[in-house]
Amino acid sequence: MIESGRNENGSWDVIVLGAGAGGMAAAIVAAREGLQVLVIEKTGLVGGTTAFSGGMVWVPNNLKMAAAGLKDSPEAAERYLAATAGPGDSLRRAYIAHAPEAIDYLDRNSAVNLVPLAFYPDYYPDEPGATTGGRVMEPLPFDANILGRAFKMLRAPLPEFTLLGGMMVARPDIVHFRSIFKSFRSALRVGQLVLSYAVERIRYHRGTNLVLGNALAARLLKSLLDLGVTIRRNTAIRRLVMQNGRVAGVEIDAGGKPLVLAARRGVILATGGFSHNRDMREHYLPGEAGPVSATAEGANDAFWVPASTFTRRDGSAGVYPHTVTDRGKPGMFAVNAAGRRFTNESNSYHEFVHAMFRAANASPAIPAWLICDRRSLWQYGLGAVKPMCLNIAPYRRSGYLKEAGSLAELAEIIGVDGAALAETVTTYNRDAATGVDTQFGRGGNAYHRYVGDPANQPNPCMRPVETAPFYAVALVPADLGTAAGLRTGPNAAVLDKAGLPVPGLYACGNDMNSIMQGSYPGPGITLGPALVFGYLAAMDLVRGGSAPG
Repeated sequence: MIESGRNENGSWDVIVLGAGAGGMAAAIVAAREGLQVLVIEKTGLVGGTTAFSGGMVWVPNNLKMAAAGLKDSPEAAERYLAATAGPGDSLRRAYIAHAPEAIDYLDRNSAVNLVPLAFYPDYYPDEPGATTGGRVMEPLPFDANILGRAFKMLRAPLPEFTLLGGMMVARPDIVHFRSIFKSFRSALRVGQLVLSYAVERIRYHRGTNLVLGNALAARLLKSLLDLGVTIRRNTAIRRLVMQNGRVAGVEIDAGGKPLVLAARRGVILATGGFSHNRDMREHYLPGEAGPVSATAEGANDAFWVPASTFTRRDGSAGVYPHTVTDRGKPGMFAVNAAGRRFTNESNSYHEFVHAMFRAANASPAIPAWLICDRRSLWQYGLGAVKPMCLNIAPYRRSGYLKEAGSLAELAEIIGVDGAALAETVTTYNRDAATGVDTQFGRGGNAYHRYVGDPANQPNPCMRPVETAPFYAVALVPADLGTAAGLRTGPNAAVLDKAGLPVPGLYACGNDMNSIMQGSYPGPGITLGPALVFGYLAAMDLVRGGSAPG
């Protein structure tokens, strides 16, 4: 189905495969520079995993930092990445050099407006060159009314990250929801949000006040529509078309028949990597159950997150990514199969899963168990169980949420040693009372404190676990996307086995081999490179790329 800008000749300057952040950014730049662009999306919805995400974009030395009174430099960014992701290469240098101009271009020439967050630390804030704010940018909220009928094209966020069946909540408003019974100001704010949402639902299938990754995807979509870019959804790609030694188009499945669409300048791959390709996952990624060493082949080929799995009320499979909502909060800790803590729960989600892999050397931590008491469950939620949930019975009945009146009973239910769990809780509670995690240093750096609760003292990440009943959910490794991809040059051109550019072929997003080399230095290190290398690919094609003379 073609939504706009129909081309009867089936010939385009640029064809972009995939309507996630990288693909849409590339299409916007190419179209804004005067090229005729076709975006092909396999599914019926636009936005990819960007629409599910937190929408953070890591942009070192971005042009808005100085205006906000925040300092950074290319040299500081390189020092930080060298410390956390290893030696740099030409791709990483290209990213650091061109990220500010790419984001500035989108800011000036599209509806993609990003702002730096004054306090959002890099994931390893004690490493050389790290910052505690400014590099992380987020999209401004977006009113989906502007999209009109095209709003239905946009992929919705995960249901577990919305309230009341479709209301998104911005980060600053989460505090108001937690304080609804404690503060008149918070109660008033929540009342305003709920009333606005009720009005929105009269006209639309979900709330129209979009934030986080959904706002970013919506802003990208709005930009494509403004530029008249053709978006073809529900379209499968059969193969790339080669002509005279270059990629000259694609063959699509058109109602069961092959149809060739020509790309005069080139094709940009932005399909999102191989997360959903079972054969490639088995080949490139480590097993997701049982003992696996973090040094095993493939452990660095994905961006990892601990997740819990469940079945939604409509029967669909749910996967909840435990990023920042619960693990680092007070009154929660994770244990391995032996009933003992195995890592700092306030570390980044990627680091946490690597610790799950490493734990196999002592006692397996796949699955690991995230444990809390009644007070923390009510205040922060636990996985798919939202904060202040009045009816947790369905989660208990399904087996997703384990509940017990004592820690000894909980140990029996989840199959860990009761004496070991009791010892773990004793140590954890003692440390929580003093504010010093003697085992793993939880709460010891700026990022830990960011994901904790500043109202909880003396340690924003720890509080004694003591209010029965007690709860647990099982955590397993999952990925937010793949890090292994096609090798490219600094302009995002795909390289062949000899290291030479494949004429007419580019890649960005998770189709491109990550510049982070299997590490996860900060929030937005997938979306940042996706946008920037989408920009660089499009600009190379604008300049002629590898098109014949």
